[in-house]
Amino acid sequence: MELHQIRAFVTVARVGNVTKAADVLCVTQPAVTAQIKGLESSLGVALFDRSGGHITLTRAGEKLLALAATLLAAAAELKGMARGMQGELTGRIEIGLPGETSDFLRTGALSVAVQRDLPLVELQTRTKPVGQLLDLVRGGGLTGAFIISANPPRDLQWTALRSIGYRVAIPSRLASEMQRGGWRVLASLPWVSGVVESHIHQLLRNHFEQQGLEPNVVMRSEDTSTLESFVRAGTACALLREEVAIPGVERNEWFVWGHARVEAQLYFCSSSDLASDPLVVALSSAVHALWR
Repeated sequence: MELHQIRAFVTVARVGNVTKAADVLCVTQPAVTAQIKGLESSLGVALFDRSGGHITLTRAGEKLLALAATLLAAAAELKGMARGMQGELTGRIEIGLPGETSDFLRTGALSVAVQRDLPLVELQTRTKPVGQLLDLVRGGGLTGAFIISANPPRDLQWTALRSIGYRVAIPSRLASEMQRGGWRVLASLPWVSGVVESHIHQLLRNHFEQQGLEPNVVMRSEDTSTLESFVRAGTACALLREEVAIPGVERNEWFVWGHARVEAQLYFCSSSDLASDPLVVALSSAVHALWR
């Protein structure tokens, strides 16, 4: 029984998919499958039920999952203690970012703080949709992540950093269509959104579902920090952060529909299993100090 086998077991159990687990662990899908089979052989029990084209925990897997997660946390704590004995922290911090600007997320200031306080630590960022970021944090593929959501993430340590208001920005060329229209007309206009797992997609979908409607999404962008450019060009409507939307109105780049405001929060989250890892502790402290 090897630690990497236990990590594969816990990761697959949490993300519910071997392919996603392979992405989190940065290995191939066959490698994850082999690690799971090796662990099952070592333990003498089946951990997953693979029938019906789905993979679910067996009863034995459910009973062993908590202990396996505890073993991973203990291994992280052991490694952290050893690093502490050696002196300054070393290693790599990987931070997940949603599709927002670096100024808004304060990543520049955070990198300065890391360089100042953790000079031997390498900082890397990965920009992905919020759904993928959560899977990576749960599986241990990221030290921590900034996410935007209407609700805090489940099964993770999290801190709410600030509230965010989103407004409906509509191209000037569509102004006449909205003069006499309401929610139904708004939903029928062309919309640009993010990919399915992005925060923009989730907020936009939920907002219209409350009205019993579905927006007419004609375009999806992986980079949700640039949605304003599509509104400015007259392509489609979009949800924009209030501090972006209102100045755009003042510059006559678009107009804002005054009957809608979407509320969300910016969170910083990390894995509960790595709560005592010195790098996680150092990163969380730096984030809290920056946003305090």
